[in-house]
Amino acid sequence: MTDTEISSPSPVTDIPDGRYVNDDLRPVPESRRTWTTYNFVALWIGMAHCIPSWTLASGLVALGMDWKQAVLTIALANIIVLLPMLLTGHAGPKYGIPFPVLARASFGIRGANLPAMIRAAVACAWFGIQTWIGGQGIFVLLGKIFGGWADAGKVGGYPWTLWLCFVVFWVIELAIIYRGMDTLRRFENWAAPFVLVGAVVLLVWISHKAGGFGTLLDEPSKVGWGADFYKIFFPGLMGMIGFWSTLSLNIPDFTRFGKGQRAQVWGQTLGLPTTMTLFALMSVLVTSGSEKVYGAAIWDPVALAGKTDNTFGLLFALITVFVATISVNIAANVVSPAYDLANLAPKFINFRTGALITGVIGVVVMPWKLTSTPELYIFTWLGVVGGLLGTVAGILIADYWIVRRTVLDVADLYRSEGRYWYTGGWNWRAVTAFAVGGILAVGGSYSTVDAKGNKAGPFPADGLIPFLKPLADYGWAVGLGSSLVLYVALTWPRRTEGAASSHS
Repeated sequence: MTDTEISSPSPVTDIPDGRYVNDDLRPVPESRRTWTTYNFVALWIGMAHCIPSWTLASGLVALGMDWKQAVLTIALANIIVLLPMLLTGHAGPKYGIPFPVLARASFGIRGANLPAMIRAAVACAWFGIQTWIGGQGIFVLLGKIFGGWADAGKVGGYPWTLWLCFVVFWVIELAIIYRGMDTLRRFENWAAPFVLVGAVVLLVWISHKAGGFGTLLDEPSKVGWGADFYKIFFPGLMGMIGFWSTLSLNIPDFTRFGKGQRAQVWGQTLGLPTTMTLFALMSVLVTSGSEKVYGAAIWDPVALAGKTDNTFGLLFALITVFVATISVNIAANVVSPAYDLANLAPKFINFRTGALITGVIGVVVMPWKLTSTPELYIFTWLGVVGGLLGTVAGILIADYWIVRRTVLDVADLYRSEGRYWYTGGWNWRAVTAFAVGGILAVGGSYSTVDAKGNKAGPFPADGLIPFLKPLADYGWAVGLGSSLVLYVALTWPRRTEGAASSHS
């Protein structure tokens, strides 16, 4: 029997008990699929409106783009990354399964741990980075309100008050997610509009000080629209895509709670590209205004908010930074690895335990070091991560849409020796496609060299694999495209044989 002969997903009650299932990995019953279009829109607004998102656009301006070029780059990147999100998100409302379980169809019951652990590692590091950035924001603003915080005694090179902000912020995040997905949905519903209002207030404030909106749009491009522009555009585009490449995989973790395909499709389409583009525009305008007012561009919104001496303004900025960072960090970087870790050992790790482990790993990776060098944080981090996760996305899309035509045997996703067991729980075709696609995507990774010959980054200037260097600036697209084509080529000859009869 082929996968296309399966007419409907298995009911939740048909899922067999065993070592590859627990309550958090089981399909969500239809009675609990309650997320509407607004819930998904609110989710994206809450995730997009964060400090790292803000600095993406202003960073492009720092490289020489004008506001139109920066906003165009980010808008195009988010339209592109929306497509794999909608494709992988389709399995959520249809079957109620999270990403690690969906990956079992292509990688195998055990093999799914490979992409799941890669994605979990990325998300854990992002969680630590976002928590550190949020703690820094609270530290700066509280220091302005109370004074003296920055002069506190230092521990490990940082004031103990900064460590306190970091720890308190970390505890609050885990407390919210520990209460489950319904608590997250309610938090995002009110956090999204609050953060949007905060960004608008910052824009109105800086434009007033600069003498009007018109003055914010005067800064010309330093690279034009020729060859110099494209040298920044393509790596910048891949970096912007890499920023959300994790979500392009784990979006089923959220869409599995959706009322239907309409809710997730419209919610994501209305929420992601529009929100990120609007936020990028506000970021560029505010940064431009800061240059007019203070004589130097202030890319960090926390540092800019700290310029005001108004206590109410500082408190409002403090709350906005707090809510913005929590909303994106929990949704984007805790939910994902919690499910991934549960998939690794379902009988020992549930969603809540996975969330706590994520929190611990987020500290162990020492995010204060990851964010210490801009080249390491932005270019190396986003480029390599985007390339690897794009490779996984290509395999998932190829398997779910091209090979299986969106039809899965849900019960077999939880059963050893079923159609998705392959050889010892691993599908060598997916592993091969991942290895080849990953090498093509990130094998040419290189570090730039400044005018003095200093290398900015951990890779050789000529690339890890020199002849692959020309592909490095297009890592996400190369990874997704090559793995998709190779997986289909390896799988297609056996498709008519039926997945149930083949275990080689």
